[in-house]
Amino acid sequence: MLPRRKTPRRPAIGPRSLGDVLSFMQLLWAIAHGLESTSRRMRSTVGVTGPQRLVLRLIGRFGQTAPGDLAEVLHVDPSSLTGVLRRLENAGLIRRTRDPEDGRRAILTLTPHGQVLNDRRSGTVEASVQKTLQGMSAAKVAVAREVLDALARDLGVETDLPSRVRPVVQVRAGSSRTRPIGQTRRARRR
Repeated sequence: MLPRRKTPRRPAIGPRSLGDVLSFMQLLWAIAHGLESTSRRMRSTVGVTGPQRLVLRLIGRFGQTAPGDLAEVLHVDPSSLTGVLRRLENAGLIRRTRDPEDGRRAILTLTPHGQVLNDRRSGTVEASVQKTLQGMSAAKVAVAREVLDALARDLGVETDLPSRVRPVVQVRAGSSRTRPIGQTRRARRR
């Protein structure tokens, strides 16, 4: 009888064996996977996906906004937001109307059913983020924001640290037009 061959022992894969960069990337990958899983679960339990919920929350927070402004806030190309907006409109959650001052521009608002979903918190990504942030000290949250902001910038996404962020969209007095606060028309066209 021949002696059994021993299978070479593989090194244990874990955060210590990966080093700082790979273990951080592993954590980011896990978070991305968790966001996607929760988003799919939200579709069946809440009625909207995570990205749809975020759009509802932004429209709900600012009352009315233009699709281009939403795209800017979300750091996406306006064309990639079109499908999300169409699904929300078809579901009766948002209403799209023409800007009375500029007929080429649309204004988005929540419908009563959209407001109900906007008010819901349980079972959402937002609830998980809120629970996590409440369990951390302000200093830890600030450091995490700083790291994630730096990573976003290195990946080519222009952001501001949330502590420096002003409300993103405002309605000008006496007008239905919206634009990011602090930006002139000229600044938006750049």
